[in-house]
Amino acid sequence: MQRWLDAGLVVFGRTATPEFGARAITEPVAGGPTRNPWDPSRTPGGSSGGSAAAVAAGVVPVAGGNDGGGSIRIPAAACGLFGLKPGRGVVPSGPDVDEVFHGAAVQGVLSRTVRDSAAMLDVLAGSAPEGPYGVAAAERPYADAVVDDPRPLRIGLTTESTLGGPVDPQAAAAVRDVGELLTGLGHVVEESAPAIDGQRLAGDFLTTWFAMVAAEVAAAREFTGCAESDFEIETRMMAAIGRSLSAPRYLATQSRWHQHTRALAAFHERYDMLLTPTMARPAWPIGEFDLALPVRLAARGLLAARIGGVLGRMNLVEKLAVANLEPAPFTQLANVTGRPASSLPLCRTSSGLPLGVQFVGRLGSEPELLSLAAQLERARPWAQLRPSLPDTPSAP
Repeated sequence: MQRWLDAGLVVFGRTATPEFGARAITEPVAGGPTRNPWDPSRTPGGSSGGSAAAVAAGVVPVAGGNDGGGSIRIPAAACGLFGLKPGRGVVPSGPDVDEVFHGAAVQGVLSRTVRDSAAMLDVLAGSAPEGPYGVAAAERPYADAVVDDPRPLRIGLTTESTLGGPVDPQAAAAVRDVGELLTGLGHVVEESAPAIDGQRLAGDFLTTWFAMVAAEVAAAREFTGCAESDFEIETRMMAAIGRSLSAPRYLATQSRWHQHTRALAAFHERYDMLLTPTMARPAWPIGEFDLALPVRLAARGLLAARIGGVLGRMNLVEKLAVANLEPAPFTQLANVTGRPASSLPLCRTSSGLPLGVQFVGRLGSEPELLSLAAQLERARPWAQLRPSLPDTPSAP
């Protein structure tokens, strides 16, 4: 925030997120759901859903977001915006926090154009004295990267969900369409994916995620004096599972994060970029992932009895995983591995909803991701596409 203010930006408000930014939807009990400007019955995604809705609706040209599992890229895809998740350590987390979620959660923005995201990264990027990393500065301003086309790239393409779940045919077709566009621009595109066990990746991601939520709930309670029952039921479930984890299990999970990183690094020895759908489906209806009443009642009983460890052995974990990961199973890999990734709004569904495609690059490839995004933006512009918003009565 201080870097924004020092750059002369006018910051005038806050936007909504899910509680603790812990879900891929923005439907907090406090304040109610944030709606997608392209279809108010649908989600803008999460956790930076309020920011995405504000930019898509034309309230602001750029809004801040952070991304610990897709929270910039998922809303960008849902709302027809560009979203870049910088690599680990490129943007510091702030003077009071050395890193968030073991460096998997990073700060960035959502914007209507690649140019604006590049300019904002120039403002935000750069190591801080109190940070854990000394990341090398880019060779030239990120804003310069959007001017020239990238070199011919070798790109691996996959449309298969890492969780083995369904991928909407329109989302898969969007990726193949972009693959053809890339080929026409001189890049080499081949069917290929990293040799990663997607189920294991999801489990390792969620195990650490639940532990982080438990720590955040504890910190919030200490800071505010609030009761456990003051949090949303889904938050309490995640926190209870997190508290039930043993230290050896947690450390084993963290060790496997490095295995996933090595697997993606091996993929990048052959390919410059990985191309996937950003989400497995278009933005889904608000309320679709509300917990059913029987599940909610069962969870309340277990939480009241303080036997949260039982939650970890029930299918409630699987329900949370489906609600958080199955609609967008492609984004967590870049967070776990610390690689930069972007979502581009290059396609639309038959009904006009935005569809995003994701590129995952090597460490330090933010300039290349921006250059490629700008090339694709020139080939298929999207900034002129705007949702039809209802008229607002003028003030008397």
